[in-house]
Amino acid sequence: MNKGNDIIIPEKKGYYAIIPAFVRYDKRLPANAKLLYGELTALSNEKGYCWAGNDYFAGLYEVSKTSVSKWVSALKDAGYIQIQLEYAEGTKQILHRYIRIVKDPIEEKLHTSIRKVNDPIEEKLIDNSTSNNTNNNTMNIGVVTPEKKLKKLFVKPTLTEVIDYCNATQANIDPQDFIDFYESKGWMVGRNKMKCWKSCVRRWKRMEVEKNREKHEKNKAKQAKQNEQLRNRTIEHQLSDTSWAD
Repeated sequence: MNKGNDIIIPEKKGYYAIIPAFVRYDKRLPANAKLLYGELTALSNEKGYCWAGNDYFAGLYEVSKTSVSKWVSALKDAGYIQIQLEYAEGTKQILHRYIRIVKDPIEEKLHTSIRKVNDPIEEKLIDNSTSNNTNNNTMNIGVVTPEKKLKKLFVKPTLTEVIDYCNATQANIDPQDFIDFYESKGWMVGRNKMKCWKSCVRRWKRMEVEKNREKHEKNKAKQAKQNEQLRNRTIEHQLSDTSWAD
């Protein structure tokens, strides 16, 4: 060591990282999200969960906290991690975030249940500079809010449900056409799985109103054109009529 020019390297525990094949070859994940998954497995080895925040990972990989948030979100949406937040008593201030590796993503989706405080569940990606202890060495447990309801899986509606909702919202659309259309699309909206069929009904209602407005404007323009042509023929007939000279 050169005195006066010493480089201080923070102590790192030698836990190994694991990136299983189903994560490595998941085309939904960006490459850095897969690398982050390996880091999360290493940091979860000691207690079964990781409580490092986005600041920690941003510094580790020399990227922005927004990039880290996107990676975390991608892993969560793919079902590979679960996240839980702890709040300060009586406030919405986030004290800690806990990330748990889902060992069997398929089984987890089929048998998801409410878990204890130290078993992460769900996170809204919030960048809060006071939200996390990033050195994984200390943990001050605050008061945990009531556990959030897990995100519900989409269930396609029945024809009766669509009819009832259309009546309630005065949506002048054909419920059967609505169901047939999205059934043919596999209940996808663009490239994404539908999350709320009621919002799609409302969108169809707006589209139907706009379509009817455009149809009305076209018919109005067509009628005006026909009236103009009729007037021209009448004038032309009058000008060519020489019966008055007889």
